[in-house]
Amino acid sequence: MDCPKCSNAPMKEVKIAILHGHVIIDKCEICQGLWFDHGEAEALKGRWMADFADSGDPQLGKSYDAMRDINCPRCGKRMKRVRDDRQPHLTYEVCEEHGMFMDAGEFTDYKHETPLDLFRGLFALIKRH
Repeated sequence: MDCPKCSNAPMKEVKIAILHGHVIIDKCEICQGLWFDHGEAEALKGRWMADFADSGDPQLGKSYDAMRDINCPRCGKRMKRVRDDRQPHLTYEVCEEHGMFMDAGEFTDYKHETPLDLFRGLFALIKRH
C-alpha cells in the first residue's frame, strides 16, 4: 500500500501486540503517517503497547494538514476530512468504507485524551446546538 499524502511513498506494516492477539497498521516510510483499517485505532486507543506506533515528528505531521483532496489508499476514492467529536482540535482523513489516515503526531493526540480535551469537546457540542 502507498501513502495517500506524500507522493505515494510505500507504507510498511507494523504489528502491535494487544491482550488478545495483535493489530496490524500501516506506516508511511517517509512522513510516518498511519493508516488504520476500521476499528484498529479504537482497539489501540487505550493500549500502552501502541505508544511507539506514532513515532513520527508531529511538526512534520502538521505540515501535511494543509493537503486536501486525499484519496483512500485502499479504494482510491476521495476521503473526508473529519474533526474528532471528543477532541475538536484534532482532524484526520476518513474513508467511510476502509478506515482512517492520521499524520505523524495525530494518533498520539487521539490516544491520550486529557480533561481539557473532554471540556473542549463538550463546549463544541454545546456550541453546535
